[in-house]
Amino acid sequence: MKAIELFAGIGGFRIALDDLGHETVWANDIKENAASVYKENFGSSIFEFGDINQLWKQIPSHDILTGGFPCQPFSSAGKKNGIRDPRGTLFSAIAEILQMYKPKYFVLENVKRLLTMENGWHFGTIISTLSKLGYSIEWRLVNAFWFGLAQNRPRIVICGRYNDDSEESRLLSNEEMKTMRSFGIDEHWKDVHHDHAFDTWGLCINGKYITSDSDKILTKEPTVRLCDVIEDSPADEFDMTNSTLERLGDNVTVDKLIGGVHIISNQKGGARMGYTIFGTKGLSPTLTASTSRHYERYQINNSYRRLTNIEYARLQGFPDKHCNCVSIYNQYELLGNAIPPQMAKWAISSITKKKGILIPKNLQITLI
Repeated sequence: MKAIELFAGIGGFRIALDDLGHETVWANDIKENAASVYKENFGSSIFEFGDINQLWKQIPSHDILTGGFPCQPFSSAGKKNGIRDPRGTLFSAIAEILQMYKPKYFVLENVKRLLTMENGWHFGTIISTLSKLGYSIEWRLVNAFWFGLAQNRPRIVICGRYNDDSEESRLLSNEEMKTMRSFGIDEHWKDVHHDHAFDTWGLCINGKYITSDSDKILTKEPTVRLCDVIEDSPADEFDMTNSTLERLGDNVTVDKLIGGVHIISNQKGGARMGYTIFGTKGLSPTLTASTSRHYERYQINNSYRRLTNIEYARLQGFPDKHCNCVSIYNQYELLGNAIPPQMAKWAISSITKKKGILIPKNLQITLI
């Protein structure tokens, strides 16, 4: 099938689409460094640099729309203005494109907080808008470590299938409802609300939805740890040993896995309380584009250092040298903003290879 990649970044969706045999016919981003990396890895013939609001009418016909639309307005680290933030209105561009081109499928990705901010107002607006465009919607909270990556990175994946003449819009059959009840899912369809947080899994069809906490359906243990992706001999520029030793006297020993992340010590104990020293026996915390997070301290053998750009690439599922055409400093931001290709591949494959609404059949990692 033919696909487009909106807010393409460094091409997390592109790698997934290529692996699945789909043809990317158009891609776009407004950030210069991201554009440089994308064109370096995939060529420049189908890439358009600039503001999507000025370019979307140039998009060719396509079957699959993908996009990790900018998450900063929805992030717990941002100002949390959501759709009221000018960047949040970029979702409106997605809606315009879906309305005009009506691709068969779409896959969108965003941060976990999108489900809960302002009591679900933003997420309710998003799924009701997508539903009104003629799509059957499914969303699911997933995590990077489910896909063999050593990172605790929860993300919301929102998938849609267009209800054309060959696949009429429908609610679920009695047999499907029976299956869902076996997972403890409330089968009663409700109007989309905008006044309380949404659960971590749900379906939305014709403006009505059902939902459940997907933790009741699926749990999975990490299969890889941070120590498995650490570089053997990183450059001295990543070392932070001396500055760390000067401040460790105030730290309290924690030495436990919290959310799968190995926390050795910090200044007040608990999950993540000031001057945290991370270990490598578990997952890394969520990688972000925030500059301060690039300088988190890890105890590796007898020294303390930050993660290297190559380790960032490995934790996000990219080749080691994927971003080498830009500075190491800028690689952190680009990788921290990306969708892991493995996560994207799973979502695209799940939504495009199944017929009808995707429902829980077992406890495997598939869209339900």
